[in-house]
Amino acid sequence: MLAQSLRASRQSLVRVARQQGAAVSRRTFITPTAVRSADLVQDLYLRELKAYKPTPVKASDAEGHVQKFAMPKAPPSPEESDIAGDLKSYETQTVEIEGSAESGAAPVEEDWFETEEE
Repeated sequence: MLAQSLRASRQSLVRVARQQGAAVSRRTFITPTAVRSADLVQDLYLRELKAYKPTPVKASDAEGHVQKFAMPKAPPSPEESDIAGDLKSYETQTVEIEGSAESGAAPVEEDWFETEEE
């Protein structure tokens, strides 16, 4: 009889321990934690990303922002210009030498060094 009562009390203790363990695990599962609140923000962000609908692009959207393309004017050919006349005017130019005077007089040398007077 004593053995039966010990078995019965033992089984009831195991049953109570299981019920309390399940209640504790359920309680901690429901309580919010830092990780759980971070997931909440992430879920909100992902939901808003999925709900975003971009505006459709129209062909007329570029008007006013893009210039119309026009082919540039072709450069003139060197054969069309007066090469002989240009060469003749180049040959007749007088040569300018730096430092020489036009009238033949010697240039006046300027003194750029300034001395302080005491």
